Amino acid sequence: MSKWFAPITLEAETAKLVPLSLDHLADLQKACADGELYKLWYTGIASPDKMEAEIDRRLGLQADGMMLPFSVMDKRTGKVIGQTTFLNLDPTNRRAEIGATWYARSVQRSPINTECKLLMLGHAFDEIGVNVVEFRTHHLNHQSRRAIERLGARLDGILRNHMILPNGTTRDTAVYSVLPHEWPAVKANLQWQLEKPRD
Repeated sequence: MSKWFAPITLEAETAKLVPLSLDHLADLQKACADGELYKLWYTGIASPDKMEAEIDRRLGLQADGMMLPFSVMDKRTGKVIGQTTFLNLDPTNRRAEIGATWYARSVQRSPINTECKLLMLGHAFDEIGVNVVEFRTHHLNHQSRRAIERLGARLDGILRNHMILPNGTTRDTAVYSVLPHEWPAVKANLQWQLEKPRD
């Protein structure tokens, strides 16, 4: 097993996960403007004018050992088209969460998210040796919940009034997880999704 989460590049056929950098600012600003993702009330994607501060925030949390943020690159174009993160890192209990994930609207129905999840889950279970990987989302974010459920993650429960969002509403958080003994089946499911013909 490799050491606890440290910056690394992970690569699949279409997606490449690279350590987050301010060098990615312009691409990330364009990506979040694609579909105006920052206007979604139930999630917290930075607007183009706030993206530099968001990158700085994530890099600060990385320096404190609390997260490992990635930029998601589309290898077909060489452009950064989103972000994803290992967060709430808990080395004592060997727990990690995959989250703070978003992609430009134009790539949301591509293989990229499935490839990213396969890369990240494989790194967490096969290289790091975690005891659990969590996924969390707003209980009303049905698109995100369906995507998490398609991975094969199981619903642990709903944390009611878990967070106060920037618009002042409270978020009930749906918590999902994958355990080590479930990983082989989840992996096979993700690989099957990538191999099956697309509509």
